[in-house]
Amino acid sequence: MENIQQLEDSLLTPAAQVFLRTLHSQLNSRRLELLQLRQLRAEALRNGKPLQFLPETQSIRASAWQVAPCPPDLQNRRVEITGPAEAKMIVNALNSSADVFMVDFEDALSPTWQNLLQGQDALRFAVRRKLELNSNGKVYKLKEKLATLIVRPRGLHLDEPQVQINGLPISGSLFDFGLYFFHNAHELRLRNTGPYFYLPKMESHLEARWWNDVFVLAQQLLDLPQGTIRATCLIETIPAAFEMDEFLFELRDHAAGLNAGRWDYLFSFIKKHHHLASCVFPDRAQVTMTIPMMRSYCELLVQTCHRRGAHAIGGMSAFIPNRNEPEITANALKQVQADKKREANLGFDGTWIAHPDLADVARAEFAQVIGEKPHQKTVIPKGTVTAAQLLDCQIEGGTLTEKGIRANINVALLYIDRWLAGLGAAALHNLMEDAATAEISRSQLWQWVHHQSRLQTGLNFSAELYSTWQAEEAQKICHGKENLCADFAAVTGLLEKLVLPNEFADFLTTTAFANLRLRHHSPRQGGAQ
Repeated sequence: MENIQQLEDSLLTPAAQVFLRTLHSQLNSRRLELLQLRQLRAEALRNGKPLQFLPETQSIRASAWQVAPCPPDLQNRRVEITGPAEAKMIVNALNSSADVFMVDFEDALSPTWQNLLQGQDALRFAVRRKLELNSNGKVYKLKEKLATLIVRPRGLHLDEPQVQINGLPISGSLFDFGLYFFHNAHELRLRNTGPYFYLPKMESHLEARWWNDVFVLAQQLLDLPQGTIRATCLIETIPAAFEMDEFLFELRDHAAGLNAGRWDYLFSFIKKHHHLASCVFPDRAQVTMTIPMMRSYCELLVQTCHRRGAHAIGGMSAFIPNRNEPEITANALKQVQADKKREANLGFDGTWIAHPDLADVARAEFAQVIGEKPHQKTVIPKGTVTAAQLLDCQIEGGTLTEKGIRANINVALLYIDRWLAGLGAAALHNLMEDAATAEISRSQLWQWVHHQSRLQTGLNFSAELYSTWQAEEAQKICHGKENLCADFAAVTGLLEKLVLPNEFADFLTTTAFANLRLRHHSPRQGGAQ
């Protein structure tokens, strides 16, 4: 593997730096304004102004229009596998039987400088069918037939401090998108595919408009036809659920569909309503896709996409198989089968999986509903989904238990430990955990502490009880040698910083980033200054 300096020299070429600098200079100020708008809207919500469908965009929702026709290699998206931008994962996922591979620079990748550069480098070789590696004596190389590649850059809220332009860090979104696009867009077109993207964490159609402007400018700079880029928006924040039509409209020349990013969506709901005792969820395991608000969200997403000629892509079931444990694998297959059957019957055109062994299960459930067709865009759910239905967070029979609380503490500690060690996705307790699922765990802990939530036993959950149980869970982890970080006190300290203060932290990753840099930072010798 090339060292950091070699990667910088090969990726951050003078021409690539000019490209990134141009994107930054023309678009970063608006990004910062959009982040400020997020804060203003969150403050309005805390002051009693509930989320609603925007009156000023009613004409967009009411009028007849459709997104641009879908490229041939994005017509069939029945099974999409996701994973971090790591060389071995890229080879295995592209070689899998999935139709699409979403390679992730966001929730599944710990954004160390080395991880980011190695991920970009691996993609550059993968696009050219030259990616090959030797790991533990096994050779990994690409097959002839590969899944269609889609890249997910980081969200608008994340900076990339390793690249400074005029004294300001470049946006992580622009860095991830820009470097991949600059090095691969023309090559992708030569291979009868294109630069395809997933757009994460958006909260407003104004952010979708910003991304559309990014695409227009990038295509102009590389002399590519407008519409070469195609993007799927993740509907993974609760404000975005009220602006699905508007997202597609803003990106209509570049739009490929919407995705039900369920785990970040639940986290976003908690974050935006953390101040309300009426919006406190029970044990995480009881917050499923069948509760009223999640079913309404899925129905609206399918309805919106199909009215506009776009793909509706389902979300990720967290269950994963264990090749050494047949019972665990059987349970995972059963859970995934039920999840994908539900999605197919709701009208989704495809779904996400986290492991190649789940591809056949997911495909079979969609085949039973769709048959040989590439999608089911003609299926448009009837009825009207209301704002009240999207916000109906009540869970009949929901309970809070000591087991559920301890599970959240344990998972949050283990995930933070792995993220600080440079691993963004981790199999924990037979579930695939990434930043989104870890966010649910820590945000629920904040809810339960600050609302003094009552357990099934009648005990109220307090900060003192949290501290006791966290110490006990940390001791179990360290005693069992499950932790990777030598300084596990930093891990427990970070979780306390996310759970105990009165102010709710927006993102785990931004709170933990300083610790990540201390562990993995290496001074840069060049780059876009």
